[in-house]
Amino acid sequence: MRYALLLQYDGTHFSGYQRQKDARTVQGVLEEAAAEIFGAPAKVAASGRTDAGVHAMGQVCHADGETSTPPKKLRERFNALLPPDVRVLKSAAAPEGFDCTRGAKKKTYCYRFYTAESELPLLERYAVRVRKTPDLARMEEAARLLEGEHDFAAFCASGSSAKTTLRTVYEVKIRKTGKTLCDLYEIFVTGNGFLYNMVRILAGELVCIGCGKGIENMLKAFETGERGLLAKTMPAKGLTLENVDYGVPLFGAPRED
Repeated sequence: MRYALLLQYDGTHFSGYQRQKDARTVQGVLEEAAAEIFGAPAKVAASGRTDAGVHAMGQVCHADGETSTPPKKLRERFNALLPPDVRVLKSAAAPEGFDCTRGAKKKTYCYRFYTAESELPLLERYAVRVRKTPDLARMEEAARLLEGEHDFAAFCASGSSAKTTLRTVYEVKIRKTGKTLCDLYEIFVTGNGFLYNMVRILAGELVCIGCGKGIENMLKAFETGERGLLAKTMPAKGLTLENVDYGVPLFGAPRED
């Protein structure tokens, strides 16, 4: 039987999602728990691999196995075996033919950064401090240019195995929140898929444009695919996988807040 799992994890002490030899990974701890629950080795696939240090608010996984535990109660079995920086929030019997990797329609990531005179310990784990205060209007102007289908070759770090660099970005939304001692910025990016480090590069470029860099280099990067025209890749800790959309509710009807 195939099960769908909704996951949340703090990526700080993980070497990414994908299992690696002699490294602590999210997939590694999940598969250790799954083997105990199902009584046999089990692969736990994810909607996509998050890099070392990247967090997940709503990662979706699937696992195949047999157990007498009801699908909705499988969450409790996993959580009893998992370390505290990973939790299964929901579990369910997967729809027929469900594949969490191939079936994803949209993904939303959020990149968080803040402006403050010094590092703030309660934000540093999940956001990056930026010394200069960016112009929100300039960032939003640049964000509109990122939406739509484009060749994002320039927004891809070396080492990617992607067959094509064409991607569709449905929305880039920037939210600014005033907090004690700082302003927190959140860049939400929704797309049909992302290249290696694409959101972290995109966020870095938006921050630089907000701090005075012209938009021309970004437009030229789209035309030429030159990575060097864009800003440096932002640190991993500011990135969180927020949501994966499959076009159907996997875990029952969504809550209305």
